Amino acid sequence: MTSIYLSSDNPRWVPRSEEDLQAAIDGGLFEENHHLDLKKAPGTKSDNRELARDLASFAIDGGTLVIGVQENKESRTFELSPQPLNGLPEKIESVARTIPDPPLTVTTEEITSKAADGTGYLIVHIPASPVAPHMVDNKYYGRGDKTKYQLGDAEVVSLHVRRRSAEADTMTLLRTEMDNDPLRNVDDQSHLFLVARPTAARRDVCLPITGAPEWQMRLTALITKARTSEALPTALTRFHPDLDYVHQPQRRARGVALASRGLNSDRTYTNEHPEWGDNSVIEVQLFEDGGLRLYMSRLSTGVSSRYQPEKGEEQMLFDGAAVLLTWRVLELMRLVSEEVGYHGNWAIGAGANRLHGRRRYGGESGFPTDDRYSDDTYEETTGTTLAELRDQPGTVTRRLLGPLLRSLGSEALFAEALGDRP
Repeated sequence: MTSIYLSSDNPRWVPRSEEDLQAAIDGGLFEENHHLDLKKAPGTKSDNRELARDLASFAIDGGTLVIGVQENKESRTFELSPQPLNGLPEKIESVARTIPDPPLTVTTEEITSKAADGTGYLIVHIPASPVAPHMVDNKYYGRGDKTKYQLGDAEVVSLHVRRRSAEADTMTLLRTEMDNDPLRNVDDQSHLFLVARPTAARRDVCLPITGAPEWQMRLTALITKARTSEALPTALTRFHPDLDYVHQPQRRARGVALASRGLNSDRTYTNEHPEWGDNSVIEVQLFEDGGLRLYMSRLSTGVSSRYQPEKGEEQMLFDGAAVLLTWRVLELMRLVSEEVGYHGNWAIGAGANRLHGRRRYGGESGFPTDDRYSDDTYEETTGTTLAELRDQPGTVTRRLLGPLLRSLGSEALFAEALGDRP
């Protein structure tokens, strides 16, 4: 169950049963505020639009709706009012995805009533949206101390400025990682960079992992879960180096890392097997503040044309590797969130270097496309929610890699990996 912010005195309340809800009422813990609203289930089209306005208002800073607890206006107290649960989660999610503009992603959790008659309570979590504010009926909504209200022009502009500032911070982080490329003076391969950071976490949110004596075992377990996730589209083929190459534990400044052979603890590179040719370096770093980094040195490889061998090798891009490892990192972000109890938003960036004039690898056919990348680097950032990481990783991957894949003429080849899962 996801925690609910009730107040500064009760920031992480987790209801698991009808008794917990009743105890909160009896203890006077329920009070509609900036992060919490209590209401009955929507029953009409008008109710649906009102619900959409509520969801949009919470999407700026995040919040929770508890459906099945409502206020007694006369006594100004709250009471349990269990609602029919059949189809209710689907209805709430449908409203969130179809009425607000842009659509919202929410998570829901059911609590059944003791009556065992199909009724109960629905906890609806609305994470702070990376693309807030959201419109309903051409109006933007925000959340005041206790109720929603229509945003003024100045507030809308301020929120858009805040979003652009967050995107700029992520871009700076990405460019710093690319500038610190540990193999920048080695060979001619293209390299992949993925950076992620929680946008509203404590500075030590991941210290329970990075500071634990058994940190290597815990990080390895998370990486293994990300690599073996059944959510990965079957169309994404096996590639090396993958996450199973990261096995060397290394302490890093403000965090820890697992790296493949050849990458030292100070991030200098030693080519232990030059006879292997391609440098296959990969590392995953986790920082105390929740930041995640993935670096992979084999985004391209030298390929000789079977039809024109006299031309020698041409560095060709593994665009499928970028899609595969992006999926891996998104799943790792979700797992880290669950491990440390962080339910806020993330910012993520994807970058690649040494791209100019390169084409995508066409596989064993020997017929690469003629689309050559016209810039030397690729950089893209986006924000995402925990709900998106769980339900729509393909959508996030498209936002991150879509421009690159379209430039290489290969977006359609990865349609399954760039779409929403059912």
